[in-house]
Amino acid sequence: MSTTVTAKGQVTIPKAVRDMLGIGPGSQVDFRRMPDGNIVVVPADAQKQTSRFAKFRGHAGKGMTTDEIMALTRGDD
Repeated sequence: MSTTVTAKGQVTIPKAVRDMLGIGPGSQVDFRRMPDGNIVVVPADAQKQTSRFAKFRGHAGKGMTTDEIMALTRGDD
């Protein structure tokens, strides 16, 4: 796919590329130079490094029910 650069240095990202990247109006993109010299466009949020533990956040497993917590805090046996 190709596109034309305007006098202001702007380009229109082809719809197929926007759809593939999941970007739309208001989205931010980054331009990255690859080791081979090519430039790639990626969504700006793809730059964020996720922790190897991030996928576990909020997934501690089955917890106590409300009744169990209330019984524990009240000292019920």
